[in-house]
Amino acid sequence: MAKLVHSMIRVLDEARSIAFYEKAFGLEIVDRLDFDTFTLVYMKGDEIGFELELTINKGRTEPYDLGDGYGHLAVVVADVEAEHARFSAEGLTVGKLVDFRNGDVPVARFFFATDPDGYKIEVIQKGGRFG
Repeated sequence: MAKLVHSMIRVLDEARSIAFYEKAFGLEIVDRLDFDTFTLVYMKGDEIGFELELTINKGRTEPYDLGDGYGHLAVVVADVEAEHARFSAEGLTVGKLVDFRNGDVPVARFFFATDPDGYKIEVIQKGGRFG
């Protein structure tokens, strides 16, 4: 059986992206591989069994075009309202809290945060299928 181990995103500014993921989600660098034309930074959190790989292409000066194919990453938190308030207080880019329903059936309570490169991260209240 396969196991998901990481997701990769391309970022323009290594320090800015690392600072965002440390502040927003408590991720820490677990590995950094430097090559001639690019650098790979792997980040992970205590409660996350999955890594985020940041790819930094050296010499790149233009922001990446995310196009219409990228969806989002998602994380689960114990208190989505508290996290929304914390993100806002930290000056991070956040959307409104959403109570997502399928008719009368609650599906999820969440908000989206946006990282420095424009990637969306869904922050979901722990519970139900997101337990």
